[in-house]
Amino acid sequence: MSDRVSSSIGLHRPAWIDEFRAFIMRGNVVDLAVGIIIGAAFTGVVNSLVKDILTPLLGLLFGGIDFTNVFVTLKGQPAPTLAEAQKAGAVTWNIGLFLNTVIQFLIVSLAIFWLIKVLSRFHRREEAPPPAPPKSEVLLEEIRDLLAEKQR
Repeated sequence: MSDRVSSSIGLHRPAWIDEFRAFIMRGNVVDLAVGIIIGAAFTGVVNSLVKDILTPLLGLLFGGIDFTNVFVTLKGQPAPTLAEAQKAGAVTWNIGLFLNTVIQFLIVSLAIFWLIKVLSRFHRREEAPPPAPPKSEVLLEEIRDLLAEKQR
């Protein structure tokens, strides 16, 4: 709070600004922000993977189906593509887009699963051995052992 600044007209910076600055500069908040940014970039990669690579391959395997155009017109004039149906104002049930979203979810879930699995493996390897007992405890154990020997 010693950083508080007053202007020439007698206005003081509110104390909550210093508290907010301390909060925002904590390691947890910065780590969270970095995670969100990386997550957004990863989402773009996964979206492209599903839409541009996996969905066309799956469509080819299932007889040339374009999953983005797998839909049911619930109300309005039927159209050959989803874009045309939506442009005409039809109410559609977008099965193909839902399948794309499910595939994206599965890819992200699998990636997170493997990431956590790898990180936990590294974490187990880096576990430090338990700390040595205090000197007083070692001395007490030696006294106990000497007394046990003396009683024999």
